[in-house]
Amino acid sequence: MSTVQVELFGMDPKVQKAVSVARNVSVTKAPVLIIGEVGVGKKSLARFIHDSSTRAGKGIEVVDCSNDAKDVENQILGFRDEETGRFTRGVLEAANGGTVIFSNVDGLEDEFQKKLHKILNELSDYDIDVRIVATTTKNLSKLVGSGRFYRGLYTLVSNNSITVPPLRERAGDLEMLTRHYLTEFSGGNSVQVEPTALQKILSHYWTHNVQELKAVLENSVANGDGTTLSEADLEIGEKKAVSLITDEDNEGIRLMSLKEAEKLLIKKALIHTSENRTQAAKILGVSIRTLRNKINEYRGIGNAYFVNLR
Repeated sequence: MSTVQVELFGMDPKVQKAVSVARNVSVTKAPVLIIGEVGVGKKSLARFIHDSSTRAGKGIEVVDCSNDAKDVENQILGFRDEETGRFTRGVLEAANGGTVIFSNVDGLEDEFQKKLHKILNELSDYDIDVRIVATTTKNLSKLVGSGRFYRGLYTLVSNNSITVPPLRERAGDLEMLTRHYLTEFSGGNSVQVEPTALQKILSHYWTHNVQELKAVLENSVANGDGTTLSEADLEIGEKKAVSLITDEDNEGIRLMSLKEAEKLLIKKALIHTSENRTQAAKILGVSIRTLRNKINEYRGIGNAYFVNLR
């Protein structure tokens, strides 16, 4: 079973609609915007669009637009190493004929949004043909209205929009997902779920959706007896929230100053929680007052993300 089938399978009508629209648009060349909360499977759906298209045998590149602005620009456009002089191709060129996924597209710096819009409109002049799929946790239309996202880029990426529902709106699918991941994490063995444990799972809010569910269940299987999942095995709460920095985030990570790392981590925490400062502060392990002071500090030095933060 493919990743998208696992994360988005079930009988929920909203999920079925999202997958159906993704399958239909996959045969076109039009850009797609996938909207949904953290951890609902947006990137999996983006890959599903690529795999269902005639581009499936071509390259697929993913850019996390919430990363450091200069790193994102280099990754998209390419860069030359100052020491060796060697040039590394950008993802638009590397994925020629395939697909580029702009994850967290709302995280792009303001000026680069305009630059990227111009570049994407001129790709054919450079014999580059890529399918653009963007993902976001935000309402980009509202960001455009408030001047926080470039209208031209929004118009380009939102040619087709797909909304993926949060896990709490898929109560009928939650039990199926639970049993699937329990079997996967136990090496294919059947794990019995006690009624109280299942009720705890069904009643939890799942802020980080499938991503959080998987982390909780994997931890529960590791700490349990491998045959039964009890309520005591489930450690659900803030301390078990999904790690902010995943293995994927760490690939190719660069060395940076502590100040740069602090700014990047705060930015990622805010994006990860859809700019909920209380949740971001809990993840970072600081008070809301400390977080507010840091935001004001970065806003004061003109950092675009923090200047435009609500």
